[in-house]
Amino acid sequence: MSASEGPLFTDRKDPGALRTIGEVADALGIKQHVLRYWEEQFPMLKPLKRSGGRRYYRSEDVAMVETIDRLVHREGYTLKGAKAVLSGKGAVAAAPVAAPVSSFAQAGSGVSLERLVAIRNRLAAALEA
Repeated sequence: MSASEGPLFTDRKDPGALRTIGEVADALGIKQHVLRYWEEQFPMLKPLKRSGGRRYYRSEDVAMVETIDRLVHREGYTLKGAKAVLSGKGAVAAAPVAAPVSSFAQAGSGVSLERLVAIRNRLAAALEA
C-alpha cells in the first residue's frame, strides 16, 4: 500500500470518519497494543478518548500511524529517531541506524529478520548510552 492509497478500510464509512483502534489496527495490519504503545511514545499521536477510555482515531491520527509504521518498519528508524523526524528536530540526528534489515535478511544470509532487528536495536541502544 502506498501513502497515496491510504489504509484499506472496508466499513464503507466516510474517509474522514472517526475510527476505533480495532478498525485502524485491522486496516493497517498493526496490533492494538502497538498502537497504544505508540501513543505513549509519540506525543503528537493523540486519538480522541471518550467515556471508558475508548479511542477514536481521526484521519490525521491514521496518517500519523502510517508514517510511524513506515519510519520504524520500512525505513529502519528507531522509535527515538522516528520521534525526532516527526518533531522536526533534524534529519541528521534521526537518520536510520542502518539500512533496513529486511533487504539483508531477504538476500539469503541465513539470518532471520527478527534476529537482525534485535541486533540493530542493541547497537542503537549502545550508541545512545
